[in-house]
Amino acid sequence: MPTAATVPYKPANRCKFTAKAIEKRILETYPVIIQGLKTNCERFVWQDVSTPDELGKKRLSAMKLFLADFEQGLKQERYLNQELPNLNFASKQLALTLCSHLLFTYSEQFSDNFHLRAIQEMCRVAQEVRIFPLLENFTGEISCHLEPVKKELEQSNYQVKVVSVDYEFQKKGNQMLVIKRTKNAH
Repeated sequence: MPTAATVPYKPANRCKFTAKAIEKRILETYPVIIQGLKTNCERFVWQDVSTPDELGKKRLSAMKLFLADFEQGLKQERYLNQELPNLNFASKQLALTLCSHLLFTYSEQFSDNFHLRAIQEMCRVAQEVRIFPLLENFTGEISCHLEPVKKELEQSNYQVKVVSVDYEFQKKGNQMLVIKRTKNAH
């Protein structure tokens, strides 16, 4: 199976965001995220970093590295403009799709239907889909969308499992949803 790096690149996939626009959004949301961490400090495992401010500095540093690479990455076609629930890949083109800190994390912003359509689309393009974490942002609670989505996927003959992982930053946030295509999946 090809990887995203070997997927034929189509000019229509050019990123609609500039590095400046991404940096502006990062700087706008940074204080909100840090305040959310401070407000909900007891809901996190402070092992690799000890404070919200330390985490914020590390994340800003990583974002600066990304932004420094962004324009070159676009030219080298390492970044593709894709948007769930519609991906511009052929069916079964990829071995694996990953979704981190979007689906289930932003349960307030996205409906059951959006979650289901997004996951079905990832399943269309890949043999296996992994989604992490399964908790709603800052609540420490499993997403209200998880069970309805799992049920619908199972009824469509996908193999669906919740798997424990070694990484845990949000307390109880060490689980990942794994969906595999079966011969009868639809």
